[in-house]
Amino acid sequence: MDAIIKPIRGGKPAEKSEIPASDYMAAPVAKDAPRPSRQEAESAVRTLLSYIGEDAKREGLLDTPRRVVEAYDELYQGYFQCPAEILNRTFGETAGYDDFVLIRDITFNSHCEHHMMPFYGKAHVAYAPVDRVVGLSKVARLVDVFAQRLQTQEHLTAQVAGAINAILKPRGVAVVMEAEHTCMSVRGIAKDGAKTLTTRFTGVFHDNPDEQARFLNMVRGI
Repeated sequence: MDAIIKPIRGGKPAEKSEIPASDYMAAPVAKDAPRPSRQEAESAVRTLLSYIGEDAKREGLLDTPRRVVEAYDELYQGYFQCPAEILNRTFGETAGYDDFVLIRDITFNSHCEHHMMPFYGKAHVAYAPVDRVVGLSKVARLVDVFAQRLQTQEHLTAQVAGAINAILKPRGVAVVMEAEHTCMSVRGIAKDGAKTLTTRFTGVFHDNPDEQARFLNMVRGI
């Protein structure tokens, strides 16, 4: 995997604006918020089946609306989960550890907000803790929370980095995501195997090209 190290501009560069607090301090949708009923959702699926020319009443499709809605409950559960709650428990037993922590090859599945088609790949996330660290599984769960919503890869990358930066307040965060988008590989231009790479760096990873290069080399396995 190749990536270009972003050069430091004259003086200390200004970091990109972070995501709004509402993106990570609370779930986007309260579990008791009003929304269409399950029956209405299943009816919408039947409408789509009819739109593509199918007979929603034929035997093979009788249970499809129910299955689709159940799948949506699973695939989009991130709308009802709060990132801050995932990262709220930290540990101070680090024995003076002063380097960054890298969790590499976190697989994720998400859906493009433009076509509602899947995109999937791997996230590589590092942060430089200050005194306390978070459980490793929590970083992977954080990726899933944001991925289990309609997304763009760029926004997903920024959300993961922004949430860690705001909640854990480390010395820096680095996120690389690489993914294949089915809205590009199986429709439209139909370029199977094309990968999209996005990055976000804050703190020491943004300000120090050596730390950024070391992170990228570790992601590559060099």
